[in-house]
This record gives sequence, C-alpha cells and structure tokens, in this order.
Amino acid sequence: MIPAAFDYHRPASLDEATALLARFGDGAKVLSGGMSLLPLLKLRLGAVEHLVDIGRIAGLEYIKEEGGVLRIGGGTRQATLDRSELIGGKYAILRDAVPLIADPVVRNRATVGGNLANGDPANDLPAVMIALGATFVARGCKGERSIAANQFYKGVFSTALAQDEILTEVRVPVPAGRSGGAYFKLKRKVGDFASAAAAVQLTLDAKGAIENAAIALTNAGPTPLELTDAARLLAGKAPDEKLFADVARLAAEKSSPSADRRGSVEYKRDMARVLVTRALRKAVERAGG
Repeated sequence: MIPAAFDYHRPASLDEATALLARFGDGAKVLSGGMSLLPLLKLRLGAVEHLVDIGRIAGLEYIKEEGGVLRIGGGTRQATLDRSELIGGKYAILRDAVPLIADPVVRNRATVGGNLANGDPANDLPAVMIALGATFVARGCKGERSIAANQFYKGVFSTALAQDEILTEVRVPVPAGRSGGAYFKLKRKVGDFASAAAAVQLTLDAKGAIENAAIALTNAGPTPLELTDAARLLAGKAPDEKLFADVARLAAEKSSPSADRRGSVEYKRDMARVLVTRALRKAVERAGG
C-alpha cells in the first residue's frame, strides 16, 4: 500500500531537526532507520503530516568506551552493533539480543535509537538496556538531558521524550569484574516479535554469591517490564537451581502479557518463567567464567 501524503524534511543537523519537531508538533515524526515507522504508514495503521529524516545527520553512529561508560550513538545500525568486537567481547547480553531482532535485512537499516525510542514493548533492546542499567541521552531545543532506561517507557508507544526531542545516545556502565548477562527469546519464526523474552545482567562477589542483579522482560506488558522484586531475591545468595526457580516463578507472576496468535496469557507467563531460568543460568556461567 501507499502511505497518506506527508511533507518530507531532511535536516542537516540535530538543531535543525529539533526545530522542525518543535515547529510541527504532534504532526511530525522522526525517521531514523524507518523499519518500524514506514510499514505502519504503508499499511495506513498510522499517519504523519511531516516526516523528519535524521538518517544522514553526521555524528550519530559510533560505539566506544570512555570513562567507564559504553557510548552508543542513536544512529548506529543494529548490524554494526552485531559486528562490533567491543560488544562481542564485553557485553554478552547485547551479543545475544541483536541477532534475534527481526532479520538481517532489517538490522542493516534499523538503528539502535529507533528501536529504543519507538516505545514498542515487543522490541528487544529496551529490556536489555534496562537490565544493563543504561541511560538515554535526549536532545531537544532546550539542550540535552539524561533519562534512565527504566524510567523512559510510559505505555504502549509512549516514552518520556518530549515532542521536540531525539534520542541521540545510549550510555551503559562498563560491567564490573565477574559480571555476566544473557538474553533468551522465544519466537515462532525468523523476523517475528517475541512470544516471550528475558534479559538478565548480574555480578558475583568474591565468594561466588550474587552481589547484584537486574531482570527485565520483553512483550510481557504495555512497557518493557523491570522485575525489581525478583532481582532482589537474588542479592547476597549463592546461585543454585532452587533459587533460579523461585526467582523465575516470581518473574512470571509479575508479568502481564496479552493473549494473541503467539499464545495465551498462561502460555506466555510460563515461557517467561522458562526463559528467566535459562538467562539466570547463562549469566551466572558467564560471570563465573
């Protein structure tokens, strides 16, 4: 199908882009990779009066560590993240998650910032970034501000971004020694959204007990779901199968998925339990390794 008519804008800078967003208000949308927005427009499931394309603005694509922080530019392609030696070596949870996003054709165009800013609870990177304790940098007409990943999502396709703001960078604390993470996802076929998915990031102390942990679920509610109560059960305890089972059961109870063609609520909750268990095992294995 063909989208409804809109005006196309290709700003040369972030200042120009944010000014356009402020000028056109709710009638404007940001186009980054376009892998979520363009299908919606083509299927007439959404409409826009002004499309602001930031895909050619210089300086938004990078992956680097500085001052104990991993910095990822909002315009970084998901395929670039997948090929990064830095990501592959230190950030196992991202190494798990990125190849599971859609398919290679999509990942070659889709951006990290677009996946995160879209606000779709079925997207994979939001739960991963919450588990990693990430912070998002938003740029608007009034300057920059930082928003914690676990405070960013407000509802389905609703985020903390103001109308004139663009997500320009992701900042992840470099994991401490004896840290590990994992992301497990169940989907029906290549390219599909998750029936259930679980992200776990944790750190072990010198004795092998779990010092701290974070757990988040994908597609388990109207926003990516941070499971603080379940993660708190892990703190200070030696990892074993009974502990994993207790934590995973609580995680499943806290989830609130919707029934659809991917499964019933009961099925999705049980799959969340299974995937949290697997992610905990793998994260502990990696932290101890």
